[in-house]
Amino acid sequence: MGWNIKGAMDSDIQKSVLMVVPHTSWHDFFTGMLTRGILGLEMNFVAKKELFVFPFNYYFRWMGGAPLDRSKNKNTVENIASIFKQRKTFRLAISPEGTRKKVTTWKTGFYYIAVEAAVPIIPVAFDYKNKEVVLHPAFYATGNREEDFQVLKKYFVGVKGKIPENSF
Repeated sequence: MGWNIKGAMDSDIQKSVLMVVPHTSWHDFFTGMLTRGILGLEMNFVAKKELFVFPFNYYFRWMGGAPLDRSKNKNTVENIASIFKQRKTFRLAISPEGTRKKVTTWKTGFYYIAVEAAVPIIPVAFDYKNKEVVLHPAFYATGNREEDFQVLKKYFVGVKGKIPENSF
């Protein structure tokens, strides 16, 4: 299909937050699945627990999904961090934009999940303009969100999503 994968994932890192930017289209899911298949590494996602009902629960779990209870009085960051603690391998793919629409700021959940779970953040760029999936080296959060975000944002300068006008 003309795409390239630049960089590599350290297979020794069994737990991480895969920070995927930009997220502008439902096509991103398939780009991620194809990348996962080529790399041959387990990669995961979370979805609302209501999706994990028969018969779909088998498919979502096979695809790397983990059910998430999003009801009130549940701390999402802590819930996801607990999934990391329960599993030997968990590489959580998440988009900090939180939507496919144009945004100018990232949501902070991915960052606090990495901090709470004590796992690295791996920046992953889906660059449709250059037909590249770019895997950057693991980044270890310092706890200073503003400074860390400035470093992380540099990985995505010039990257264009499937719908370029919605790119971060």
